[in-house]
Parts: sequence; C-alpha cells; structure tokens
Amino acid sequence: MPKFVDAVIRRQEVVDAVFRIIAADGLERASLREVADEAQLAVGSVRHYFASSDELLSHAFAVVVDRITGRLTAADSRLADLTPRSAERHSAVVAILEEFLPLDEERAVDACVWMAFKNAARTKPFLAAEADRSHRAVAAVVGGLILGLAADGADAAAGDAAGGVDQQVLVTEAELLLAILDGLTMHVLLQSEWMTAAMCRDVLEAHLEGLYRRVAGGPTLR
Repeated sequence: MPKFVDAVIRRQEVVDAVFRIIAADGLERASLREVADEAQLAVGSVRHYFASSDELLSHAFAVVVDRITGRLTAADSRLADLTPRSAERHSAVVAILEEFLPLDEERAVDACVWMAFKNAARTKPFLAAEADRSHRAVAAVVGGLILGLAADGADAAAGDAAGGVDQQVLVTEAELLLAILDGLTMHVLLQSEWMTAAMCRDVLEAHLEGLYRRVAGGPTLR
C-alpha cells in the first residue's frame, strides 16, 4: 500500500530545511533543488507542496514571523495581571524583550532566518507584504510595552492612557527600543562569545532604567 504522507507535516519538513540552509549558508542557497536535497526529497515532491521557489520562500517567511510573534504574544499575555511598577512586572517586561533575542538555538535560527528574509524583501517584492506584517507585529508589541510603562505614570490615574507623555515621545521611545533589539540581535548572531545572554540582559536593564524615568516618572524596579 502507498505510504500516507501528512501534507502539513511534509510542508513543515520542507520549511525546516529552508531554515537550516539559511542559518548555515544564507538565503541565496535556498533554491528548490537545494531545499529538496536538504529535506531528502525529490524536487518534484517539493513542487507538489510549493509551486515555485517564491511561494516556498514566502511561506517560510510567514512561518518564522508566526513563530516569533507567537512567542511574543504568549509572553505579553502574562503582563495583564501583574501589579504596575512591581518587580514581577519588570521581570515580565524583560522576559518579553528577551523573546526578541537569539539567546538559545531555536531563537537564534529564527532570528537569522527572519533577518535574512527582511533584508531580502528590499529587492524581492514577493517578500514585501510579509516583511511589512512582521514589522507591524513586532512594533505593536513594543508599542504596547511603551504605552504600558507610560500608563504606570502618575498621570495615568487621571485617565490619560499615555500617562501624560507626549505622543511623539512615545513613538520615539518605541523606535529606540526597536533599534536596540535589532542591534542586540545582530551582535548576538555575529559576536556570540562576547554578547552573551547576561550582557544582553544588562543592556536591556540599563535601557529600561532610563525609559521608565522618561515615560513613567520613576525608576524601574528589579
């Protein structure tokens, strides 16, 4: 009898092969033939699930975006029930930010793949929509953190969701935090012996200390 193959599992195996190739050798090597060889499949088998290289890469990009945003959403959901300005809430904020960073093998592969796709989207229009979705999803999480810190400020009690902080200041702070996260990600990927998890945490703690003073009128609790 012919062997039954679960299409969802086989598609994920092909995507995993794409991830391994990108992490090891870069996006340029992720052709249908190379991916098929990595997944130990015939090219025709890969084409059964993905009609073209563009379709395969677009799907792989969507998968890594969903994986990263899924981790962020799960971490972010734990903030709701924590007391503002408490040590527990601060630890939860740090944990969310650490989910952005390649601090273990799974997150390192995802970060490498994600950044490769984002860079490729500059010159490959078929990746542009997914690149925009990924940026918006990450920016939404960071923006929510900034608004939450601002709402912890003294003026928030008067009903101001931004804690009395100017909107442009909040936008600037969000962009600054995004830039720090992108920079740390690159440093970890390129200089992992120097930029350790402890060093990343020190950088995040230092930034949060200043951020909390600027948008919430007080020191960050640890």
